[in-house]
Amino acid sequence: MAQQTMLLIGTRKGLFIADSANRSDWALRGPYCETWPVNHAIADPKTGTIYAGGGNEWFGPAVWKSTDQGKSWTHSSAGLSYGEGEPPIKAVWSLALGPDGALYAGVDPAGLFRSTDGGESWEHVPGLRDHPTRPHWMPGGAGLILHSLLVHPEDPNRLWVGISSAGVFYSGDGGKSWEPRNKGTRADYNPEDQRYPEFGQCVHSLVMAAGAPDILYQQNHCGMYRSEDGGQSWTSIEQGLPSSFGFPAAAHPRETGTLFLLPLNGDIAGRYVPDAKVAVYRSRDGGRNWQALRAGLPQENAFVGVLRQALTTDRQSPAGIYFGTSGGQLYASPDEGENWRCVAPHLPVIVSLETLSLDG
Repeated sequence: MAQQTMLLIGTRKGLFIADSANRSDWALRGPYCETWPVNHAIADPKTGTIYAGGGNEWFGPAVWKSTDQGKSWTHSSAGLSYGEGEPPIKAVWSLALGPDGALYAGVDPAGLFRSTDGGESWEHVPGLRDHPTRPHWMPGGAGLILHSLLVHPEDPNRLWVGISSAGVFYSGDGGKSWEPRNKGTRADYNPEDQRYPEFGQCVHSLVMAAGAPDILYQQNHCGMYRSEDGGQSWTSIEQGLPSSFGFPAAAHPRETGTLFLLPLNGDIAGRYVPDAKVAVYRSRDGGRNWQALRAGLPQENAFVGVLRQALTTDRQSPAGIYFGTSGGQLYASPDEGENWRCVAPHLPVIVSLETLSLDG
């Protein structure tokens, strides 16, 4: 049966949706969510319900919801607060669904919330902010944000989060308690004798391998890493890449060892693609070897960046790969990165991408 692909495009000026029946011709609609900044949008593959999280210091935080593929929307911020006298929450930065149907939201300043009623109301999961290292967490360039959020696909008690710039933390009890999981990841900005601290690393992106929840990949401010034990230890896999710096990573939907990256040229060198030539890098063996995929992508004067959640895949075969740039260009590949085409050239700054496949 033919499948329709929906791209959920979070931007600084609302959520856009791109639809395609063949992954070649795309129809763009939006902006939705009253043009609020949308940092991340996801869809429930079982129901098709779309959730979009965002906000800023002016609007406040909220999660938007559509049960009719984007035709109409509601939103709620009920419960998205640390309480009276605590710092106000500026925005929702990441969303994830658990296998038990719970919806999670990561926010700025860094913390975790859970909803058990489809985003209508939220409850703070306090264990993370109560962690003894919390007073020492330092904000990254975008603030102290919980931007990466993974839930084990079978066990809702197992959670991983990435916080800039506190590092990766893990909970095995549904968020009641947490432990840092940063062993082996560098913090090059620290003094030489403090390059591998327990926490304080600036994680940029955290993704889970298909079919192997304890295999994680991490793009860090200071390198690219793989873990085979749920983040208890990390191994560098940056050899063969043009840079140790970048923001986004995306795992293949079925192949455990296949990973996609879009490196940038460095933290103080402009934060655009190396040599101003766009390439997505693909590994088929868990990061041991890398291949640059460039066909159809700009190869001169492309001074663009790609943000941490703006690279994703769909679940079709072959997998489609998508990324959006800081300049508002949306690129799509229907064949796992072998060939690329710009399918929307003039969007606002693209902050995030996710997909939903529907039988059509």
